[in-house]
Amino acid sequence: MEIAGRPIGAQNPPYVIAELSANHNGNFEQALRIVDAAKEMGADAVKIQTYRPDTITLNATSEDFVVKGGLWDGRTLYDLYDEAHTPWDWHKPLFEHAHKIGITMFSSPFDTTAVDLLMDLNAPAFKIASFEVIDLPLIRYVASTGKPMIISTGMADEEEIGEAVEAAREGGCKELALLHCVSGYPAPASDYNLATIPDMARRWGVPVGLSDHTLDNATAIASIALGASVIEKHFTLDRSGGGPDDSFSLEPHELKELCNGVRTAWEAVGRVDYGRKSSEIGNVTFRRSLYFVKDLDAGDVVTADAIRSVRPGYGLAPKYLDAVIGRRVARDVTANSPCSWDVLSPPRILD
Repeated sequence: MEIAGRPIGAQNPPYVIAELSANHNGNFEQALRIVDAAKEMGADAVKIQTYRPDTITLNATSEDFVVKGGLWDGRTLYDLYDEAHTPWDWHKPLFEHAHKIGITMFSSPFDTTAVDLLMDLNAPAFKIASFEVIDLPLIRYVASTGKPMIISTGMADEEEIGEAVEAAREGGCKELALLHCVSGYPAPASDYNLATIPDMARRWGVPVGLSDHTLDNATAIASIALGASVIEKHFTLDRSGGGPDDSFSLEPHELKELCNGVRTAWEAVGRVDYGRKSSEIGNVTFRRSLYFVKDLDAGDVVTADAIRSVRPGYGLAPKYLDAVIGRRVARDVTANSPCSWDVLSPPRILD
Protein backbone atom coordinates (compact mmCIF):
# COMPACT_ATOMS: atom_id res chain seq x y z
CA MET A 1 0.00 0.00 0.00
CA GLU A 2 1.17 3.52 -0.80
CA ILE A 3 -0.16 6.98 -0.02
CA ALA A 4 1.28 9.79 -2.14
CA GLY A 5 4.23 7.56 -3.02
CA ARG A 6 5.00 6.63 0.60
CA PRO A 7 5.01 2.83 1.06
CA ILE A 8 3.10 1.58 4.10
CA GLY A 9 3.54 -1.82 5.71
CA ALA A 10 5.59 -3.83 8.16
CA GLN A 11 8.78 -3.42 6.10
CA ASN A 12 8.55 0.38 6.23
CA PRO A 13 8.77 2.91 9.07
CA PRO A 14 5.41 3.60 10.74
CA TYR A 15 3.17 6.06 8.93
CA VAL A 16 2.13 8.76 11.40
CA ILE A 17 -1.12 10.65 10.81
CA ALA A 18 -1.91 13.82 12.75
CA GLU A 19 -5.70 14.13 12.98
CA LEU A 20 -6.67 17.80 12.84
CA SER A 21 -10.38 17.01 13.38
CA ALA A 22 -12.17 19.93 15.09
CA ASN A 23 -9.06 21.40 16.67
CA HIS A 24 -9.07 24.40 14.33
CA ASN A 25 -11.88 25.68 16.62
CA GLY A 26 -13.48 27.49 13.70
CA ASN A 27 -10.36 29.49 12.87
CA PHE A 28 -8.77 28.98 9.45
CA GLU A 29 -5.43 30.45 10.53
CA GLN A 30 -5.40 28.00 13.43
CA ALA A 31 -5.92 25.15 10.98
CA LEU A 32 -2.93 26.33 8.94
CA ARG A 33 -0.79 26.53 12.07
CA ILE A 34 -1.73 22.95 13.00
CA VAL A 35 -0.71 21.74 9.54
CA ASP A 36 2.61 23.57 9.85
CA ALA A 37 3.23 22.11 13.30
CA ALA A 38 2.42 18.57 12.16
CA LYS A 39 5.02 18.90 9.40
CA GLU A 40 7.58 20.38 11.78
CA MET A 41 7.06 17.63 14.39
CA GLY A 42 7.65 14.87 11.85
CA ALA A 43 4.20 13.51 10.95
CA ASP A 44 3.79 11.90 7.55
CA ALA A 45 0.28 13.21 6.99
CA VAL A 46 -2.43 15.49 8.31
CA LYS A 47 -6.01 14.26 8.15
CA ILE A 48 -9.10 16.42 8.20
CA GLN A 49 -12.81 15.55 8.23
CA THR A 50 -15.19 16.42 5.42
CA TYR A 51 -18.83 16.90 6.35
CA ARG A 52 -21.42 19.55 7.06
CA PRO A 53 -23.85 19.22 9.94
CA ASP A 54 -26.68 18.49 7.48
CA THR A 55 -24.70 15.69 5.76
CA ILE A 56 -24.01 13.84 9.00
CA THR A 57 -27.17 14.32 11.11
CA LEU A 58 -30.57 16.02 11.28
CA ASN A 59 -31.35 19.40 12.77
CA ALA A 60 -33.46 17.93 15.54
CA THR A 61 -33.67 18.41 19.29
CA SER A 62 -35.54 15.25 20.29
CA GLU A 63 -33.93 12.90 22.77
CA ASP A 64 -32.39 10.69 20.08
CA PHE A 65 -30.33 13.64 18.85
CA VAL A 66 -28.97 14.84 22.22
CA VAL A 67 -25.61 13.56 23.49
CA LYS A 68 -25.85 11.87 26.88
CA GLY A 69 -22.72 11.81 29.05
CA GLY A 70 -19.05 12.24 28.18
CA LEU A 71 -17.30 15.29 26.80
CA TRP A 72 -20.29 16.54 24.82
CA ASP A 73 -23.09 15.88 27.31
CA GLY A 74 -26.28 17.80 26.53
CA ARG A 75 -25.23 18.99 23.07
CA THR A 76 -27.43 18.22 20.09
CA LEU A 77 -25.64 16.36 17.33
CA TYR A 78 -26.41 19.13 14.85
CA ASP A 79 -25.03 21.83 17.12
CA LEU A 80 -21.91 19.80 17.90
CA TYR A 81 -21.14 19.07 14.25
CA ASP A 82 -21.89 22.63 13.23
CA GLU A 83 -19.18 23.76 15.63
CA ALA A 84 -16.74 21.00 14.80
CA HIS A 85 -16.91 20.74 11.01
CA THR A 86 -14.20 21.98 8.68
CA PRO A 87 -15.90 24.40 6.25
CA TRP A 88 -15.81 23.09 2.71
CA ASP A 89 -14.40 26.33 1.34
CA TRP A 90 -11.34 25.76 3.54
CA HIS A 91 -10.51 22.45 1.89
CA LYS A 92 -8.80 23.72 -1.25
CA PRO A 93 -6.50 26.23 0.51
CA LEU A 94 -5.69 23.64 3.20
CA PHE A 95 -4.72 21.04 0.59
CA GLU A 96 -2.69 23.64 -1.30
CA HIS A 97 -0.88 24.70 1.87
CA ALA A 98 -0.07 21.12 2.82
CA HIS A 99 1.30 20.48 -0.67
CA LYS A 100 3.36 23.67 -0.50
CA ILE A 101 5.09 22.73 2.76
CA GLY A 102 5.53 19.06 1.81
CA ILE A 103 3.13 17.11 4.00
CA THR A 104 0.41 14.76 2.74
CA MET A 105 -3.19 15.68 3.45
CA PHE A 106 -6.29 13.53 3.08
CA SER A 107 -9.66 13.30 4.78
CA SER A 108 -12.49 11.26 6.22
CA PRO A 109 -15.61 11.76 4.07
CA PHE A 110 -18.99 11.22 5.69
CA ASP A 111 -21.17 11.07 2.59
CA THR A 112 -20.85 10.80 -1.17
CA THR A 113 -20.80 14.57 -1.72
CA ALA A 114 -17.74 14.76 0.53
CA VAL A 115 -16.06 12.03 -1.54
CA ASP A 116 -16.76 14.01 -4.70
CA LEU A 117 -15.27 17.19 -3.21
CA LEU A 118 -12.14 15.34 -2.14
CA MET A 119 -11.77 13.74 -5.57
CA ASP A 120 -11.88 17.22 -7.12
CA LEU A 121 -9.00 18.13 -4.79
CA ASN A 122 -7.08 15.00 -5.84
CA ALA A 123 -6.91 13.65 -2.29
CA PRO A 124 -4.37 10.80 -2.32
CA ALA A 125 -6.34 8.54 0.04
CA PHE A 126 -9.54 8.25 2.06
CA LYS A 127 -10.17 7.37 5.70
CA ILE A 128 -13.39 5.75 6.91
CA ALA A 129 -14.09 6.85 10.47
CA SER A 130 -15.00 4.27 13.10
CA PHE A 131 -18.60 5.43 13.35
CA GLU A 132 -18.98 4.97 9.57
CA VAL A 133 -17.50 1.45 9.41
CA ILE A 134 -21.07 0.08 9.17
CA ASP A 135 -21.96 2.42 6.27
CA LEU A 136 -21.22 -0.14 3.57
CA PRO A 137 -22.66 1.98 0.71
CA LEU A 138 -20.25 4.79 1.63
CA ILE A 139 -17.34 2.33 1.76
CA ARG A 140 -18.26 0.98 -1.68
CA TYR A 141 -18.48 4.51 -3.07
CA VAL A 142 -15.05 5.41 -1.68
CA ALA A 143 -13.66 2.13 -3.02
CA SER A 144 -14.94 2.97 -6.50
CA THR A 145 -12.51 5.92 -6.64
CA GLY A 146 -9.57 3.52 -6.79
CA LYS A 147 -7.79 5.47 -4.06
CA PRO A 148 -6.11 3.81 -1.05
CA MET A 149 -8.47 3.46 1.90
CA ILE A 150 -7.90 3.26 5.65
CA ILE A 151 -10.77 1.99 7.81
CA SER A 152 -10.93 2.57 11.57
CA THR A 153 -12.67 -0.22 13.47
CA GLY A 154 -13.76 1.38 16.75
CA MET A 155 -16.93 -0.27 18.13
CA ALA A 156 -17.00 -2.75 15.22
CA ASP A 157 -17.06 -6.46 15.98
CA GLU A 158 -15.39 -9.15 13.88
CA GLU A 159 -18.42 -9.58 11.62
CA GLU A 160 -18.76 -5.85 10.97
CA ILE A 161 -15.06 -5.49 10.17
CA GLY A 162 -15.31 -8.40 7.76
CA GLU A 163 -18.31 -6.81 6.05
CA ALA A 164 -16.45 -3.50 5.70
CA VAL A 165 -13.41 -5.22 4.19
CA GLU A 166 -15.63 -7.18 1.79
CA ALA A 167 -17.48 -4.00 0.76
CA ALA A 168 -14.18 -2.23 0.10
CA ARG A 169 -12.86 -5.07 -2.01
CA GLU A 170 -16.12 -5.55 -3.89
CA GLY A 171 -16.14 -1.82 -4.62
CA GLY A 172 -12.73 -2.00 -6.24
CA CYS A 173 -10.34 -1.02 -3.45
CA LYS A 174 -6.90 -2.54 -4.10
CA GLU A 175 -4.98 -0.79 -1.31
CA LEU A 176 -6.59 -1.15 2.10
CA ALA A 177 -5.43 -0.78 5.71
CA LEU A 178 -7.32 -1.31 8.97
CA LEU A 179 -6.80 0.65 12.17
CA HIS A 180 -7.52 -1.03 15.48
CA CYS A 181 -9.39 1.59 17.49
CA VAL A 182 -11.28 2.18 20.71
CA SER A 183 -13.92 4.87 20.24
CA GLY A 184 -13.64 6.39 23.68
CA TYR A 185 -12.59 10.02 24.03
CA PRO A 186 -10.25 9.57 25.76
CA ALA A 187 -9.85 5.78 25.99
CA PRO A 188 -7.92 3.95 28.73
CA ALA A 189 -4.94 1.90 27.60
CA SER A 190 -6.46 -1.16 29.28
CA ASP A 191 -9.28 -1.13 26.69
CA TYR A 192 -6.94 -1.48 23.73
CA ASN A 193 -6.02 -5.19 23.80
CA LEU A 194 -3.20 -4.64 21.33
CA ALA A 195 -2.92 -8.40 20.77
CA THR A 196 -5.83 -7.83 18.36
CA ILE A 197 -3.47 -6.14 15.87
CA PRO A 198 -1.59 -9.24 14.63
CA ASP A 199 -4.88 -11.17 14.62
CA MET A 200 -6.43 -8.55 12.33
CA ALA A 201 -3.43 -8.74 10.01
CA ARG A 202 -3.78 -12.53 9.78
CA ARG A 203 -7.56 -12.50 9.29
CA TRP A 204 -7.77 -9.88 6.58
CA GLY A 205 -4.29 -9.84 5.05
CA VAL A 206 -3.86 -6.06 5.04
CA PRO A 207 -1.56 -3.58 6.80
CA VAL A 208 -2.89 -2.86 10.28
CA GLY A 209 -2.34 0.15 12.49
CA LEU A 210 -3.72 1.96 15.50
CA SER A 211 -6.06 4.90 15.91
CA ASP A 212 -5.07 5.88 19.42
CA HIS A 213 -7.28 7.91 21.76
CA THR A 214 -5.21 7.42 24.92
CA LEU A 215 -3.68 10.51 26.52
CA ASP A 216 -0.03 9.58 26.06
CA ASN A 217 2.17 7.70 23.57
CA ALA A 218 2.85 4.44 25.39
CA THR A 219 0.04 2.50 23.72
CA ALA A 220 0.95 3.68 20.24
CA ILE A 221 4.64 2.87 20.69
CA ALA A 222 3.82 -0.57 22.12
CA SER A 223 1.62 -1.33 19.11
CA ILE A 224 4.63 -1.19 16.80
CA ALA A 225 6.07 -4.32 18.43
CA LEU A 226 2.84 -6.12 17.51
CA GLY A 227 2.99 -5.09 13.86
CA ALA A 228 1.21 -1.73 13.66
CA SER A 229 2.36 0.14 10.56
CA VAL A 230 0.06 3.19 10.77
CA ILE A 231 -0.45 5.39 13.82
CA GLU A 232 -3.15 8.05 14.01
CA LYS A 233 -3.49 10.52 16.90
CA HIS A 234 -5.55 13.68 17.32
CA PHE A 235 -3.31 16.76 17.26
CA THR A 236 -3.73 20.29 18.59
CA LEU A 237 -1.56 23.27 19.39
CA ASP A 238 -3.00 23.61 22.90
CA ARG A 239 -4.85 20.90 24.80
CA SER A 240 -6.60 23.56 26.88
CA GLY A 241 -7.89 25.34 23.78
CA GLY A 242 -11.50 24.55 24.58
CA GLY A 243 -12.45 22.88 21.28
CA PRO A 244 -14.49 19.67 21.04
CA ASP A 245 -11.41 17.45 20.58
CA ASP A 246 -8.63 19.47 22.20
CA SER A 247 -8.69 17.72 25.56
CA PHE A 248 -7.68 14.29 24.21
CA SER A 249 -5.23 15.50 21.55
CA LEU A 250 -1.44 15.58 21.50
CA GLU A 251 0.39 18.89 21.72
CA PRO A 252 3.35 19.56 19.38
CA HIS A 253 6.15 18.28 21.64
CA GLU A 254 4.13 15.12 22.26
CA LEU A 255 3.61 14.53 18.54
CA LYS A 256 7.35 14.87 18.01
CA GLU A 257 7.94 12.32 20.78
CA LEU A 258 5.40 10.01 19.14
CA CYS A 259 7.07 10.24 15.73
CA ASN A 260 10.49 9.55 17.22
CA GLY A 261 9.20 6.83 19.54
CA VAL A 262 7.34 4.73 16.97
CA ARG A 263 10.21 4.90 14.50
CA THR A 264 12.70 3.88 17.18
CA ALA A 265 10.39 1.01 18.16
CA TRP A 266 10.15 -0.10 14.52
CA GLU A 267 13.93 -0.10 14.19
CA ALA A 268 14.23 -2.04 17.44
CA VAL A 269 11.78 -4.74 16.30
CA GLY A 270 13.82 -5.30 13.14
CA ARG A 271 14.11 -8.93 12.02
CA VAL A 272 15.23 -12.26 13.44
CA ASP A 273 19.00 -11.98 13.84
CA TYR A 274 21.20 -13.93 16.24
CA GLY A 275 24.47 -12.55 14.86
CA ARG A 276 26.84 -10.17 16.59
CA LYS A 277 25.64 -6.59 16.20
CA SER A 278 27.78 -3.65 15.16
CA SER A 279 27.47 -2.01 18.57
CA GLU A 280 28.83 -5.17 20.24
CA ILE A 281 32.07 -5.51 18.29
CA GLY A 282 34.10 -3.35 20.65
CA ASN A 283 32.92 -5.32 23.65
CA VAL A 284 34.73 -8.52 22.70
CA THR A 285 37.22 -7.38 25.36
CA PHE A 286 34.69 -8.33 28.02
CA ARG A 287 34.06 -11.90 26.82
CA ARG A 288 36.05 -14.82 28.21
CA SER A 289 38.43 -16.93 26.14
CA LEU A 290 41.40 -19.29 26.57
CA TYR A 291 44.80 -17.75 27.34
CA PHE A 292 48.13 -19.38 28.10
CA VAL A 293 49.28 -18.53 31.63
CA LYS A 294 52.83 -19.92 31.35
CA ASP A 295 55.56 -20.12 28.75
CA LEU A 296 55.64 -23.30 26.67
CA ASP A 297 58.25 -24.55 24.21
CA ALA A 298 57.32 -26.06 20.86
CA GLY A 299 56.26 -29.67 21.43
CA ASP A 300 55.27 -29.20 25.09
CA VAL A 301 51.93 -30.63 26.20
CA VAL A 302 49.29 -28.13 27.27
CA THR A 303 48.48 -29.00 30.87
CA ALA A 304 45.54 -27.76 32.95
CA ASP A 305 47.76 -25.32 34.80
CA ALA A 306 49.10 -23.81 31.55
CA ILE A 307 45.81 -22.40 30.28
CA ARG A 308 42.80 -20.52 31.73
CA SER A 309 39.48 -19.01 30.75
CA VAL A 310 39.83 -15.24 31.27
CA ARG A 311 38.88 -11.94 29.76
CA PRO A 312 39.41 -10.63 27.00
CA GLY A 313 37.78 -12.68 24.23
CA TYR A 314 40.52 -12.88 21.58
CA GLY A 315 41.35 -16.56 22.13
CA LEU A 316 39.41 -19.77 21.63
CA ALA A 317 36.01 -19.99 23.33
CA PRO A 318 36.07 -21.60 26.80
CA LYS A 319 33.99 -24.52 25.50
CA TYR A 320 37.17 -25.85 23.82
CA LEU A 321 39.13 -26.13 27.09
CA ASP A 322 38.92 -29.95 27.28
CA ALA A 323 39.92 -30.26 23.62
CA VAL A 324 43.02 -28.07 24.17
CA ILE A 325 44.33 -29.73 27.35
CA GLY A 326 46.59 -32.59 26.35
CA ARG A 327 47.44 -31.19 22.93
CA ARG A 328 51.01 -30.11 22.08
CA VAL A 329 51.95 -26.61 21.01
CA ALA A 330 53.31 -26.27 17.48
CA ARG A 331 55.65 -23.41 18.39
CA ASP A 332 56.91 -21.54 21.40
CA VAL A 333 54.18 -19.62 23.24
CA THR A 334 54.47 -17.03 25.95
CA ALA A 335 52.32 -16.47 29.01
CA ASN A 336 49.39 -14.07 28.59
CA SER A 337 48.93 -14.87 24.87
CA PRO A 338 45.66 -16.11 23.38
CA CYS A 339 45.23 -19.76 22.48
CA SER A 340 44.22 -20.46 18.88
CA TRP A 341 44.04 -23.59 16.75
CA ASP A 342 47.08 -22.61 14.69
CA VAL A 343 49.20 -22.56 17.87
CA LEU A 344 48.39 -26.22 18.50
CA SER A 345 49.79 -29.28 16.77
CA PRO A 346 47.27 -31.66 15.21
CA PRO A 347 46.25 -34.38 17.68
CA ARG A 348 48.18 -37.63 17.34
CA ILE A 349 46.47 -40.98 17.89
CA LEU A 350 49.22 -42.19 20.21
CA ASP A 351 49.25 -39.01 22.34
